[in-house]
Amino acid sequence: MTLHICDHPLVQHKIALLRAVETSTRDFRALSSELAGVLAYEATRDLMLEDVTVQTPIKETIGRRVSGKKVGVVPILRAGVGMLDGVLAMIPVARVGFLGMYRDEETLQPVSYYEKLPKDLSERLMLIIDPMLATGGSASYAATVCKERGAHKVKLLSLLAAPEGVERMQTDHPDVDIHVAALDECLNEVGYIVPGLGDAGDRLWGTR
Repeated sequence: MTLHICDHPLVQHKIALLRAVETSTRDFRALSSELAGVLAYEATRDLMLEDVTVQTPIKETIGRRVSGKKVGVVPILRAGVGMLDGVLAMIPVARVGFLGMYRDEETLQPVSYYEKLPKDLSERLMLIIDPMLATGGSASYAATVCKERGAHKVKLLSLLAAPEGVERMQTDHPDVDIHVAALDECLNEVGYIVPGLGDAGDRLWGTR
């Protein structure tokens, strides 16, 4: 597993806005989507290319296009949906699946309630998207499900990560690269990332 932290100045600027308690629901959604697009851009740097013949208005030339069936995207419900549009803006042909789970507040472990994935995972780079990599339980479960359905290459995209979540993924899925905009200090006693940005789902959808 490789942890990739995007230190681009514009990404760090947007993360600071995302963290701020005064940031509105509308702006939080927009920032999450924009950051997700950048993370998707970084995570797909190693996609395979093939030469193709292209006719420009001037002459015929050789261009390069992504080969194969490309990418699948799997948001973890519900907060992961807030990153989906940003990823699809970058990769509009991606197939999309969904994994629904919630965290048991006593055990902090994920409880699955919905799974719907594309059929051809073995032929795609699968991007799991979830704003927060906290304990790592949900992300680890999502990676396990993708692999059990045939995925050979899986990456995780999160806006923020805690060291505990990174360590969990390293232990459970050492072959899954992680792309984040920031690595935070730790988890608090109830499993929230510190300093974090609060509950991403509540801030995305205006709930409490």
